[in-house]
Amino acid sequence: MMRLDSKVAIITGASSGIGKAIALELAKEGAKVAIAARHLDFLYKVEKEILQSGKEAIAFPMDVSNKDNWNEFIHKVIESWQKIDILINNAGIMPLSFIRNLRVDEWERMIDVNLKGVLFGTAAVLPYMRSQGYGHIVNISSTAGRWLFDGGAVYCATKFAVNAFSEGFRQEITSTENIRMTLIEPGITATNLPSTINDPDIRASSEDNPPIMPLQPSDIAAAVIYTLTQPPQVNVNEILVMPTQQKI
Repeated sequence: MMRLDSKVAIITGASSGIGKAIALELAKEGAKVAIAARHLDFLYKVEKEILQSGKEAIAFPMDVSNKDNWNEFIHKVIESWQKIDILINNAGIMPLSFIRNLRVDEWERMIDVNLKGVLFGTAAVLPYMRSQGYGHIVNISSTAGRWLFDGGAVYCATKFAVNAFSEGFRQEITSTENIRMTLIEPGITATNLPSTINDPDIRASSEDNPPIMPLQPSDIAAAVIYTLTQPPQVNVNEILVMPTQQKI
């Protein structure tokens, strides 16, 4: 029997990278996966790949910072599968910039996606998990939620906030309502996030960084599977996973 047989899982940012890897791995373990993202061509390719493997999937185009999108998405999942066991808050963007360059629109968008997306997603599923009496939320954060770096002030701020919210949820909700919360903090991972960096000063400075062997999205998916398959009395609060060569 597959370890997540018949579980219903929602994954945001599932069109590529870590989100895609998580969606594929959860489906492989028997979960019914509802995947969401803004990049529709890639999202529908992920859905097709899962369906062709004989598993169940629903693709939904959405902006995680839009509360109405969340309500529509959750309605579709409940209508299709009648429950929500797992939420993976994975969607994120990383347009790094130096504060002095005042790329305020990028700051605002990072706050919308990286933080509000987590808050709105949690708020959307929590009533259903409460009525079921169980559930598991996994927030994909970053080592940037632990350590600051030049050019990452606002990005790090969003991840520090996700870390704080996750711990607050665990203390307030997990301890009394059987809804588990796990925070996963990946280090440098081979995804397309760096392609969202538009600040020329950041691009120039990054050329001086020595290359290291990054994590693969499948490494993070493995961490997610680990936490989701623990027995009911075990809540994995936090997983910090970094490339062997990464210092901070």
